[in-house]
Amino acid sequence: QVQVVESGGGLVQPGGSLRLSCVGSGSKLSIYAMGWYRQVPGEQRELVAGITGGGTKYYTDSARDRFTISRENAENTVFLHMNSLKSEDTGVYYCNRYGHNKWPWGQGTQVTVSS
Repeated sequence: QVQVVESGGGLVQPGGSLRLSCVGSGSKLSIYAMGWYRQVPGEQRELVAGITGGGTKYYTDSARDRFTISRENAENTVFLHMNSLKSEDTGVYYCNRYGHNKWPWGQGTQVTVSS
């Protein structure tokens, strides 16, 4: 069973930056397309960015040009680098497979953008 653990969230002012990490166990994350998702209270969890096994990247319109998804296969980790953060980026961020057959969700990491 694959498990992921997210970390790196926190409280940051508008315009600030954070780097989120997703560490996998039970399998190599490099063989899967991976995604970062955000959930805010009362709303559906939504995809923010994705990366295929071959390295092709996908971003939502709100994330493009501000966020970068990347992998460090030697560390079995997927990152989300977030710059120029806005209040609407606030939420709990999760990583999981990009597409179907998702694993059980981890605990996520809280990102709060506020002055």
